[in-house]
Amino acid sequence: MLPETHSSPKHNGLTGRIARNATVVAAGTVVSRILGFLRDMIFAYTLGAGIWADAFFVAFRLPNLLRSLFAEGSLTMAFIPEFSRTRQEKGTAEAFVLARSVLIWLVLILTVICIAAIIWAKPLTLLIAPGFGRDPEVLAGAVTLVRICFPYILFISAVALCMGVLNSMGHFWAPAIAPSILNLGLIASALLAMLMGWDVALALAWGVCLSGLGQWLLQQPYLRSKGLSWRGPTDLKHPGVKRIGVLMLPTIFGAAVYQLNILIGTLLASLLAVGSISFLYYADRLVQLPLSVFGVALSTAALPSLSLLAASRNMTGFQNTLNSTLGMVLFVCLPSAAGLAGMSVPIVDAVFGRGAFGPEAVQATAWALVGYSIGLPAFACVRPLVSAFYALEDTRSPVLVAAVCLVINVGLSLLLMRDMAHVGLAVATALSSWVNVLLLGLLLRRKLGPWLSIRNRLCRMFALTVLLGLATLGVSGLGKVAVLTIPVLAGLYGLAALKWNIVEARMIKDLIVAKWRQRNPAP
Repeated sequence: MLPETHSSPKHNGLTGRIARNATVVAAGTVVSRILGFLRDMIFAYTLGAGIWADAFFVAFRLPNLLRSLFAEGSLTMAFIPEFSRTRQEKGTAEAFVLARSVLIWLVLILTVICIAAIIWAKPLTLLIAPGFGRDPEVLAGAVTLVRICFPYILFISAVALCMGVLNSMGHFWAPAIAPSILNLGLIASALLAMLMGWDVALALAWGVCLSGLGQWLLQQPYLRSKGLSWRGPTDLKHPGVKRIGVLMLPTIFGAAVYQLNILIGTLLASLLAVGSISFLYYADRLVQLPLSVFGVALSTAALPSLSLLAASRNMTGFQNTLNSTLGMVLFVCLPSAAGLAGMSVPIVDAVFGRGAFGPEAVQATAWALVGYSIGLPAFACVRPLVSAFYALEDTRSPVLVAAVCLVINVGLSLLLMRDMAHVGLAVATALSSWVNVLLLGLLLRRKLGPWLSIRNRLCRMFALTVLLGLATLGVSGLGKVAVLTIPVLAGLYGLAALKWNIVEARMIKDLIVAKWRQRNPAP
């Protein structure tokens, strides 16, 4: 184990830059997540947790699966290092040629996939949700929703390419705020359908597709400000395109394994009681708030820095940056997991408990939330660990680990769902994710030696997390009112962490103070 040492000024500056970029991503994500919660509250009110809600969530999940395969899960990881290298070695104009060429390949490949999905939408729907085959009317409706939603993959993959360009050039805000367009579009679609008496699920499906176009349009002014126009020279045989393709292949398989976990969970949930898919969906939405705001934001900000450090063979800086990223992720996600689990019923009831979403749905979703919360810190750690492997140009190891964890997840799901129903599926996902973190950490040790240098801080974070969990259990009996205590409990956790000299708490405090001074300069 490496000792916990004081970082150099250079490393502190790098960590600070990552933290600042992460706050930009996190701020955009917070806006998106607030709108996402409002969206899901409207979903719960208008659709509830019935069969048509299940059908829409299945239809929406399919393009999201491909988004992870061709967009965030592989394209961004492979594109950012290659775009940055091309820009550094051959200039910005050549890097823009690469971006335009990649866009053409994306459109060509995904158009073929979309056409195939529209033609074979019925077997595709039965593949992901075989339980729908029991009711021909529901199956026909789900097939229609799949056909409408699927072209969303074209727009969102193009948005991911825009994100890669902008992040490489130091701009993080527009990509981070883009999901807000989707949430606003779905909110408007659901409310309009309710007011006009239209089919809510059908209106939402059209809202998905149109919102994808809106997300693409949002990026364009920012790209133009950086000098990129999509009208310009292209080279479909560009060497950078080939390198991105080579890097993407294993990452696509890795993302496919991750998405197979989700698909298998959906498939198994469709064989359980009606509403099981929806219970898992709503619980996952709550877990995604801290995961996206902090885990994904920090990973997004850290990837370019990790890539540069690995390329320059600065392994000490690489290890320090990885440890700092994991430390910041866990500082937030450990107490978040405790809070979500301990206060599951009040949180679910406060956010979703109205309209068609009755007390039984609240309780069922709350139990699923407890199951997912067990794995929240692991979900958050996987991405920076995988980013570390990509920065080291090892895309094979994460895929092998993900494949092993897929087998573990399926086995645990089949075992636990017999007695725990949909909750067993959530617990299986959580446990297999912890195995993923453990295996990635051990493989990284083979490459870097003893790299984890924050164990003492992690022990202190865990101790505070246990105390926080007990406190949330104590106040959960207050019902919905308990949600109002969340800022107080979070503040007490932060103060205790500062008193215990946890570095991550001090770093967050310094960022807040710097922002305050920036907005309120001394006279």
